[in-house]
Amino acid sequence: MLREFVVAAGVLAAMPAVAGEMTPEEARSFVAGKLFSYTCFEGTRGAGRIHADGSVMGTIQIRGSGPVRQAMLPANTIRIKSDSVCASVRGLPFEPCFRLERTSANSFRGSISGLSFASCEFVRRGGRITVAGNSRSHHPLSLQASTTGSRE
Repeated sequence: MLREFVVAAGVLAAMPAVAGEMTPEEARSFVAGKLFSYTCFEGTRGAGRIHADGSVMGTIQIRGSGPVRQAMLPANTIRIKSDSVCASVRGLPFEPCFRLERTSANSFRGSISGLSFASCEFVRRGGRITVAGNSRSHHPLSLQASTTGSRE
């Protein structure tokens, strides 16, 4: 559950092109379908893409150590409400909403509303996520941003 939540929070942080807080619609336009790498306040990192249907696909490495794992969240996990972007994650007793601040033309910061210290920095990348390795092996997985076949 926590991993899914961190992935969702991280992906949401990668929004607008100009500095400042983004509206939900600006965030959708800035993020949907694009690949972002992220690093969170406690060291968790990875890369991911939020699709137009609110599903999320990406990778996560908890606290920046150990194996890189694939993470997938179903459609409607990320929801645009009239005044906020929120996540519906199975197992969480509440629906967290996020404050999304654009920090550059290709990056944003996402934090849980009311908890500004709990943030992730997102940077837009070209390409697609490639997870190398075999899930049955004991070798860590690696994350590669590939520019071949990019559809941005």
